[in-house]
Amino acid sequence: MRAVYIDNAEQWMEEFRFSVEVKVRFSETDMYGHLNNTVPFTYFEMARIEYLQSLGLMADWVSPNSETIPVVADLQCDFLQQVFFDERLRIFVKAAKVGSSSVDVHYLAKNEKGVPVFTGRGTIVQINRQTGRAQAWTDHTKKLMLTK
Repeated sequence: MRAVYIDNAEQWMEEFRFSVEVKVRFSETDMYGHLNNTVPFTYFEMARIEYLQSLGLMADWVSPNSETIPVVADLQCDFLQQVFFDERLRIFVKAAKVGSSSVDVHYLAKNEKGVPVFTGRGTIVQINRQTGRAQAWTDHTKKLMLTK
């Protein structure tokens, strides 16, 4: 793998614990039947939300009374293999590095043969809903992200 955020591909792939499955829909492909290059970002979002829900974090953030919300600060995708209509993909997600108010989230998509087809990474920052400024994670939230 050629992504700069991956030092050791085998070790990096083994560290994923959470995943969701998606099936490539016709509307997500171009006229050649290839997955449109914008769609992996939608898959990343879906997997990220499911991951954060599994940690029990989304309920607080979507509450109108919540003081904090997560925002995506950056997001990238590196394409490795072609993906086509009707393929089933497994999208893996993990917290690679947790900062004081940010988390570097990594993604891996594999096809049904277990072959990596694209990878990605992005930074999520927790901000205060009122001020718009970064707000530190609690120790409990940091621990949750680093253990699952």
